[in-house]
Order: sequence, then C-alpha cells, then structure tokens
Amino acid sequence: MSTREAELTGRIMSLKKERKAVILVHNYQLGEVQDIGDFVGDSLELSQQAARTAAEVIIFCGVHFMAETASILCPDKKVLLPEINAGCPMADMITADSLREKKRELGNMPVVCYVNSTAAVKAESDVCCTSASAVKVVNSLSAREVFFIPDQYLGRYVAARTDKKIKLWPGFCPTHARIRAEDIIRVKAEHPDAKVVIHPECRPEVIALADRVASTSGLCRFARETDAREIIVGTEMGIIHRLKKENPDKVFIPATEQAVCPNMKLINLEKVLKSLTEMAPEVKVPEDIRLRAKAAVDRMLEIGS
Repeated sequence: MSTREAELTGRIMSLKKERKAVILVHNYQLGEVQDIGDFVGDSLELSQQAARTAAEVIIFCGVHFMAETASILCPDKKVLLPEINAGCPMADMITADSLREKKRELGNMPVVCYVNSTAAVKAESDVCCTSASAVKVVNSLSAREVFFIPDQYLGRYVAARTDKKIKLWPGFCPTHARIRAEDIIRVKAEHPDAKVVIHPECRPEVIALADRVASTSGLCRFARETDAREIIVGTEMGIIHRLKKENPDKVFIPATEQAVCPNMKLINLEKVLKSLTEMAPEVKVPEDIRLRAKAAVDRMLEIGS
C-alpha cells in the first residue's frame, strides 16, 4: 500500500465508523477500492449483505443499478454511490417505457429480468434473476414462453439449457462482448494446462470453449476449489485482484486485456472519502417503483432458496 493509499484509507475508516457506514465493493472495482471493502462480491450478494447489517449508511462502490438494488432492499438506509455517473451500458439498453410497449405486444408472456437492470425496469418485470440463477428461475415458471431481458447473451445461455422458448431483448454487456473465441484459443495455446472459466454474459462461441461457466461469485468459488494452478478468466479484469488475494498460489490469466469496464473504474479512494464526508451522492428509489421492483427480486430469492 502506498503512502497515499494508507492516508486515505485511515481517513475513510475513521469517517466510516463515525457515520455508521458499511462499504460494499463489486468484484470489478479498482484494487485499492476492493481493499477497503467490508464486503466484496457481486451486486445482489452485496445488497443482501447490506440488508443484514446494522449500518445506517451504505457506500456502494459499483454502478448505478447496483446502488438502486441496495435501495430496493434497504429502504431504511442511506445509499451513497461515490460516482453518480457510474452507469451500466447494458442496463441503459432498455427502459421502462420500451418494456411496457413490448409487453403490450407480447400479451401475458412472463418477463424475466436480469438484475443488471434499472429499478424502473425491474418494476415492470415478473421476476428477476442473477447470472447464476437464470436457468432455475426460467424453469420455475409454468409458461412455455418467456421474455428474457435485457442481456441477449445470458438469455441465449439459458435458452440452450431449458425446453422453454425464450424471446430475447437485444441488450448486451459491451465489456463481455469484447471477449472473443480467438482470445480464448490464443491464451489456451499459451497455457495448455489452464482451466477456462467464462461468465455467461459472454458470446455463445466463447462459452462453448469454457471448462466452467460461472457468475463472479461462482468464479471465485471455482478458483478456491479447483486443483488447476492456472486459470484463464473470461470476465471483467477487476476480479483478478480478488482472485490473486484469495489464491496466492495460483496464476490467473485474463482472456483479453480489453475486458475492462470503464464505468467500474470511475470510483477511487478520493471519491469514497468525499462521499462519506458530504454524505452524497445519494441513490433513492421512489417508493412506488421500489415496491414493485422488490416484488420481482423477492420472487427470485424465493425460487433461489
């Protein structure tokens, strides 16, 4: 840790205690931000952790929809997003208005909404899912046809693993879309003994080359449990910081150096300190939207359990 990081970390920790705050950090954040997190994980996992803590303030180091999810599950807590402009291109590829229009066209077809979406879109959906629970959620529905939003690649992954007919919204994660099959083939040729772990937001031809397909939490679990000494990582590169910390005896190779989410890199220690100092910017989901969005999230949690 540099002198700068040590000084900022000390000030953050002191103010965090004073504010009765908890710091939640997504797996794709900068390493210096991950290192100050009370919890590091995926978006839903972090919001669930927040709901279980006695903290009055949540500092969410991630992107906007993640802070919204924390607000949905923790309406009694103040949710701060240190960089209010940290958005998600995939979440922005669908709006509540465009979804309502599509629902009118599709009739009674149930809407399964990936949690990587805005609160307003969740509120228009029947049930949410994570990348890990998507197949289980879709299979739990009685309908033969399902509308899956907004990630077409996760939707295609689900479609290949269910008998149901899946109608897709044409959204995608630009960061995961940058990972190509030729990247995996090239890196695998350089590390023939390595295991390949791919996030299901990737293209189908990339997923086809995986030894394991897993969410970020699943990837971390696989890294701990596998006997492989080398692992090729097919997701956003920020997670490699956590993987190395938790598994210092293993080697983690990014599928491509292009798999970087610029929005996930907008938060740094200075912004966390500023947010705690000013108690802003706050993310608060309006109550009417929150209640409807929470119903879709709660249904997902019931299916998952």
